[in-house]
Amino acid sequence: MAYTKRHDGRSFTECRPIEAKAGVIKNADGSAYFKIGKTWAYATVYGPRELYPRFQQDPTKGILRVTYNMMPFSGQGERVRPGPNRRAKEISMVSEKALSAVVDLDKFPNAVVDVFIDLPQTDAGSRAAGISAASIALADAGIIMRDMVAAVAVGRVDGSNLVDLDYTEEAHHEGEGAVDIPVAIIPSTDEIVLLQMDGVINKEDLKSALELARIAGKDIAKIQRDALKEKYGKEGEAQDNE
Repeated sequence: MAYTKRHDGRSFTECRPIEAKAGVIKNADGSAYFKIGKTWAYATVYGPRELYPRFQQDPTKGILRVTYNMMPFSGQGERVRPGPNRRAKEISMVSEKALSAVVDLDKFPNAVVDVFIDLPQTDAGSRAAGISAASIALADAGIIMRDMVAAVAVGRVDGSNLVDLDYTEEAHHEGEGAVDIPVAIIPSTDEIVLLQMDGVINKEDLKSALELARIAGKDIAKIQRDALKEKYGKEGEAQDNE
């Protein structure tokens, strides 16, 4: 039987409820929280600061370094083992590449900007939530960026293209099964800076899924900007009242 109705009542083009907030961790240079459904991501940014050991420094520009960490007992499936693992390293790498597409570090030679992404609770879409949180945190830290990076998982479940799969949909095994496609885009240009896929999908269905990601990405980018406006609007009001 084809997947004709989502178990949580959403339409096929609808994301789970999203919340975002900037400046949630006071001791960081920049920070953010991004929640989509039951997936929570916190991002903290430290830097730019001098990079050690020195042999890793680039005299022409700074570097971006991303560390992704899913906490034990955060997932819907098996318990996540604490400490570095292959999946965390892979997601750290692709997140770093996605965010590097918009970050300008030319003014910070020999420096590093560290981004830490921590997920205390997940229900699918964790790398997309982490990238979306990190983009807000980088802007909060005052890092020059040419745009936000908005990320969302799209996919196909038993013949139907969907936006923002949850764990139940990712684990769907009936009929054609499920295809999970994490995507990150630069909203102003529609440039795709992350595209991964778990499963098999034909060319036309992939194009349709990516169009859903493009539309959802613009909605997510607005939420990201609103989170920054909320923080800095309130700070501006506080200064005006002093």
